[in-house]
Amino acid sequence: MPDATPDTSTALPALPALSAQAERLIELGVHEIAGLSADEIRTFAAESDGEGALLAVHPDRAPASALAPLLRRDGKPGFVVLDMPDVDEFRPTAVELPDTPLYVVTGVDRGDHMANWSPEEALPALTKEDRTPLLLTEGIHWVLQEPAALERNRCFMTIGSRLRKPNGSMDARTPAIWISNGTGRDGRERRDAPKVGWCWWNNRHTWLGFASTTGRRA
Repeated sequence: MPDATPDTSTALPALPALSAQAERLIELGVHEIAGLSADEIRTFAAESDGEGALLAVHPDRAPASALAPLLRRDGKPGFVVLDMPDVDEFRPTAVELPDTPLYVVTGVDRGDHMANWSPEEALPALTKEDRTPLLLTEGIHWVLQEPAALERNRCFMTIGSRLRKPNGSMDARTPAIWISNGTGRDGRERRDAPKVGWCWWNNRHTWLGFASTTGRRA
């Protein structure tokens, strides 16, 4: 396991109040994707105690493929890489989600200090810290609410979402959210756009931390 990278990142802005996050989701039409009314989201936010927490929609209701295009950076919409057509099959793994359409995620951290670690190295370290990795959909929700959470050279993986193969083994791809350089199949027109992609389970990347949470509650 590599030494922890010195934390040279600037403090991220605090998340908006849950009521403001609810309005943001409604503005983006996430409630319609999830089959919820605007009032249901507003009521949940009003009745939840979640200062500094993230409002999330269960991935069964709002999958990554539907959320990613709602991301924006420099006016460019987010996208899922072409070689991840099965993005919605990456399911919560070793993560317990509330069995409700809406829930809150507490103590979200980007994990900059784990940059240049592999997912295989990061997961046990997070567990030791009593943290669990973010799901891909939770990571997208975070950037929807706080675009500054996604910075060039300080992006993050969401290894709480994994894909299990038919034979029971885990797919070696692990989801991440970063910023496109507009190269290869991304296309030049997507340079600087938010990008949902993947990295190998055993690979390290100097510009990817590991986003995590202290817990989730309904």
